[in-house]
Amino acid sequence: MAATEIPGYRYGDPSLPPSSLSLDELHRLQQALLFSEEDARALRRAREILAPQVDAILDVWYGFVGSHDFLLAYFATPAGPDGEYLSRVRARFGQWILDTCRADYDETWLAYQDEIARRHYQGKNQTDGVEGAPPIIHFRYVNALIYPIFATIRPFLEQGESDPAEVERMHQAWLKAVLLQVTLWSRPYLREGAF
Repeated sequence: MAATEIPGYRYGDPSLPPSSLSLDELHRLQQALLFSEEDARALRRAREILAPQVDAILDVWYGFVGSHDFLLAYFATPAGPDGEYLSRVRARFGQWILDTCRADYDETWLAYQDEIARRHYQGKNQTDGVEGAPPIIHFRYVNALIYPIFATIRPFLEQGESDPAEVERMHQAWLKAVLLQVTLWSRPYLREGAF
C-alpha cells in the first residue's frame, strides 16, 4: 500500500500544525542520545533490509500485543478487539518502520511526531472513528514497548546483513531513533513546562 493510501497517515500534510519544539531543541535531544550522521546512514541501510520484511515484523509485533490482553485492550471496544481498527493502525505502524529509517528530522517530521503523540493521548480514537476503545494509551506502555520494538528488530536486520558489526550499528541506530520518537511522544503526558 502506498503511503498516500494509508488511512489516517498524515506525514507531510501541510495542514498539521507546526511543532512547538524547535530544530535546535531537536538537535540537542539527538546529541543527548549520541545520535550522529553515522546513525542516520545506518538507518538508511536498515530501511533497505527492513522494507521487504515489514509484514513479517508487524506479525511479530502484533503477535506480542495480541498475546497480552492488557495491550490488546487499547484496540478493543466493549464488543472485543476491533479488527478494522487494528488493520488501520497496522498500516500506519508499517509505514512508521520505513519513516523511522528515513527520517529527515526537519519541521515536517517534527509536526508528524506531534500528531503521533496526540493520537496516543489526546485524540487516540478520532483518526479511525472508533467509539468505546480506551481514550488514551497509558504512557507506561508507550515507554515499556521501546524494548520489544528494539529487541525484535535485530533478527530482521540479520537476515539482510552478514557483518555483525554492521548489524550492531543498525540496531543501535534503530534504538536511538525509537528513543527519540518516544521522548517526543511523551510531551502531552507531561505537565506544562516539564518537557
